[in-house]
Amino acid sequence: MAMETIADNGAAIEENLKQFLLVLSVSLSVATLPQIISWFRTIPYTLLLVIVGLGLAVVDVRLVSLSPGLILSIFLPPLLFEAAWNLKWSNLKRDLVPITLFAVVGVIISVVGVALGIHQFTEISLSVALLMGAILSATDPVSVVALLRELGAPKRISNLMEGESLFNDGVAVVAFSLLVGIPLGLEEFNLQVSIVRFFIFVGVGLGVGGLVGFGISYLTQRFDLPLVEQSLTLISAYGAYIITEECGGSGVIGVVTCGLILGNFGSRIGMNPRTRVVVSEFWEFLAFFVNSIVFLLIGDQIRFASLGENLDTIAITILAMIITRAIAIYGLASFSNRIAQSNIGLREQTVLWWGGLRGSVSIALALSVPITLNGREEIIATVFGVVLFTLLVQGLTTKPLLEFLKLLGDEPQRRRYIETIARRVALKRVLEHLQTQSRPEIEPEFYRYQAALVQGQLKDLEDQVSELRQQHPETREYAIERLREELLAIEADTYAEFVRAGQLNNELSPFLQEVLHDGAEKVD
Repeated sequence: MAMETIADNGAAIEENLKQFLLVLSVSLSVATLPQIISWFRTIPYTLLLVIVGLGLAVVDVRLVSLSPGLILSIFLPPLLFEAAWNLKWSNLKRDLVPITLFAVVGVIISVVGVALGIHQFTEISLSVALLMGAILSATDPVSVVALLRELGAPKRISNLMEGESLFNDGVAVVAFSLLVGIPLGLEEFNLQVSIVRFFIFVGVGLGVGGLVGFGISYLTQRFDLPLVEQSLTLISAYGAYIITEECGGSGVIGVVTCGLILGNFGSRIGMNPRTRVVVSEFWEFLAFFVNSIVFLLIGDQIRFASLGENLDTIAITILAMIITRAIAIYGLASFSNRIAQSNIGLREQTVLWWGGLRGSVSIALALSVPITLNGREEIIATVFGVVLFTLLVQGLTTKPLLEFLKLLGDEPQRRRYIETIARRVALKRVLEHLQTQSRPEIEPEFYRYQAALVQGQLKDLEDQVSELRQQHPETREYAIERLREELLAIEADTYAEFVRAGQLNNELSPFLQEVLHDGAEKVD
C-alpha cells in the first residue's frame, strides 16, 4: 500500500512538472514573438500573454488548474516584493497622501459603488454584491506595474499607480476577509467591529513586515556574501507573507512593508553596490518569470460558455466599476491637491482612472469564495469577464491614451539619452582602467591598441550625445535629474558606510534633497 502511494505521488509530481514546463515553454515562446514579428512590439508583453492564453482557451487547451492558493501563496509574494523593492521611499513619501487616499478611501468607494450598481440593476443580493465589490476593488499590481514598465510611462504616474496598487491590494484582501462571511450567514455586518478588525489586519501586516525587513537588513550587514543575501531576500518575501497570515494579519501588507524596508534601507546599510545590482537583477528575472506564467494562465482559464451566460451582469459591473473609479480618482485627487498640494494634473488623473486594471488578485479572491455560497459560479464568471475587459480593452488602449494626452512625448528620447550616457560612462571607466593598469605578460602596444578602439567608440557616443542635445533641448533636464539622483545616492551610500563601520547606530535621514530643492527654487 505504501509503495502504491509513493508511486502515485511520484506520478503526480511528474505530471505537475510536465505541466509547468509546458506553461513555461509557451510563455517564453511568446516572449520571442516581438523579436521575430515587429508588429507584436506594439502590444505590451503581458497583454500578449493574455491573448495567447485566450487562444488556447478557445481550442480548450488547459495548461494547468489556476487555484487561489497558487496565486496568493506562490505567485503574489515575489511580485509584490519586487515592486516594493524598486519603489523609492522618497517618491512614495512625496505622494503618500494621494496614495493613501486612493488605497484606503478609494477601495471603500469602489466596494460600495460597485455593490450598489450590481444590486440595483441585477437580482444579486446586497451582501453578495458587496463581496463582488471587494473582489474587484484591487487594482492588481501585477497588471499595473508590468504594463507601465512596458509602456515607459512617466515616473510620477508610475509611482502613483505602483504605490496605490501595492497598498490597495492589501486593503482589498482585508475587505474581502471582512465581508465573505456575511452572505453565508456566518456573521452580520458591524461597522465598529469591521473597523477594529481592519486595523488589526493592517497593523499585524505592518508589524511583521517591519520586523522581517529590519531583521534581514541588520543580518546582511554582518557579512558580504551576494548569493546568501539574495537568498535571504527571497526567504523574507515568502516568510513575511506566511508569518503575517499565520498571525492573523494581511500577508500582502507584510510583504510590501518588508520589500520597502529592504529596498530602501537594508540594501543601503547591508549590501555593497555590486550586491545590490545582483539582488535587483535576480528580482527583475523572478518578476519576469512569474509574470509570464500568471498572465498566460489568466487568459487560459477563461470559460467562454460561462461568460456568455452572465454577459448582462458583466456589462453592469464594468460600467459600475468605471464610474466608481472615476469618482474615486478625480474626487480624491482634487481633495489631495487641495490639502497636500499634490499637483496631480487632470491628464495624470485620467491615466490613473483608466489604468486601474484588475488581474490575478481579483481572480484569486473570486476562486476563494466558498463553494457553499449560492451564486459562486456567477461571481467567478463576472470577475473573469471584468478582468478580461480591463486587461484587453483598458490595457491595450492605455498607450494610445498616454499618447493622446501627450504624456509619452519625450519618453523615447529620455530612454535613448540615458542609455547613451550609461554607455559613455562605462567606456570611460574601461579606458581609465586600460590607461592605469598594466600587466608584465601583456605588451604595452596591445594596451594602446585596445585603448584606441575604446576611444574611437567613445568619440561616436560623444557625437550621439551632442546630436541628441541639439535635436532635443529637453535632454538638459534629463541630465540635471540624473545628476540629482547620483548626488542623493552618494549621500545615502555615505551614511550606510558609517553604519557598516559601526560609527552610527542608524542611517541618518537624508536632507540633501531639501537643499537641492531650495537651490532649484532660488535659481528659478
